[in-house]
Amino acid sequence: MTIAAVVAAGLALGACGGGGGTSGGAAPSVGGAVSGDLNILVSSATGSDAGFKAVTKAFNTKYPNVKVNFSAVPNENYNQTRSSRLTAGSVDVVVAFPREVPSYVSATNAGDDARLADAGGFLDLTGQPFLKAFNQSVLDGTKYKGKNYTVPTGLSYYTGMFYNKKIFADNGVKIPTTWQELVAACEKLKGKGIVPLGIAGKDSAGVTTLGVVEGLYPDAAAKNDLAKGLYGGSVKLDDGKQLEVLQRLQTLYGYAEPNFAGITYQTMTSDFVNGKFAMMGDGTWNTTSIQTAGGSKLDFGYFPLPSSDNAQDNKFLGGKVELSLAIPANAKNPSAAIAWLDTLATNYQLFNDQAGFAPAVTGVKGNAFYDGIADYTSTFQPAWDTIWIANTKAGPAASVPFNWAGVKPMGTMDAAGAAAAAEKDWQAGLK
Repeated sequence: MTIAAVVAAGLALGACGGGGGTSGGAAPSVGGAVSGDLNILVSSATGSDAGFKAVTKAFNTKYPNVKVNFSAVPNENYNQTRSSRLTAGSVDVVVAFPREVPSYVSATNAGDDARLADAGGFLDLTGQPFLKAFNQSVLDGTKYKGKNYTVPTGLSYYTGMFYNKKIFADNGVKIPTTWQELVAACEKLKGKGIVPLGIAGKDSAGVTTLGVVEGLYPDAAAKNDLAKGLYGGSVKLDDGKQLEVLQRLQTLYGYAEPNFAGITYQTMTSDFVNGKFAMMGDGTWNTTSIQTAGGSKLDFGYFPLPSSDNAQDNKFLGGKVELSLAIPANAKNPSAAIAWLDTLATNYQLFNDQAGFAPAVTGVKGNAFYDGIADYTSTFQPAWDTIWIANTKAGPAASVPFNWAGVKPMGTMDAAGAAAAAEKDWQAGLK
């Protein structure tokens, strides 16, 4: 969505509240009779889609006079679909995550959802009783300018790698804890004719990059210092650890599945389940899908991508809050929307049994998979993309800013060339 489209959508949301909607302000309270259509639009994933449908079934048991129209749109099409439906006023619950820009970043770089929130585009959920069910630290982490505009659905970690335990055991490979151990494991597997790594170059290669960043910048302070240094001009993208990110990524590309640049996320997941490679950089959001597809025959685990030479830097996984849900200010049926979010909170176990996220609600038992990675998640670390704010004035090579798309075979350059292109485009955005 362009900035112009965001502003237009914000004006539309703030200017109209027809059909029983509300023009900004606080959301209605839960209670009373609810009827009519309820339109929900989310970005699609197998597990969360099933979880939302389970919540909707519980909702319709309590509110039989509401017709729920649930739409799950592929990630690559979601923003465009959401933009058009927000402008049309034809959606009551959407995925949103407004983020405040830090002081060193120009306000012109605020994201789409922040602009919508500032324009009165989302209803304020602060103080809703059902929010008490959620982990307070998660709620605090999702506030925008002191207010809760969204409801978190769970936590995901995505700076790690799924691995096939049988392939590891059959070939004498142990979970690597340092960069040198990871390279040695890849060499050992490659020497036995096994593809070490899967990457979905067509739509999610950036996840592997975030894994590399995590070990080299292993906590929030390091990532904040990096972001502030880039904006202040004291840190360059083509030297030091910044260059090392792309150099290590280039090494991983060399161990990946042949022709991975054209591989889709769905194909990568299928190839992992079928044992075509030993590891893949991915997020824990894919756990339920892997478990369902692999059944009892697939024994797999997950560990932090060990990009640092120091094992201590590779101890924890970076993550984020998943699929935060908001009510647009021009929702036609905000009373049904708030009742559905209340149902999500009170029936969260139903949702998370299917979604497989790390739970956002206190006291809810998560997928057993998370017990196996508890040591890696005992200290929550925000992933790089949750701290980084893109500079809208920078060129395309610096939009991430680690230019993973420029490195062969995703692009045409080696790591040094891709880093130099990123630095040039970044500097252009600072002028």
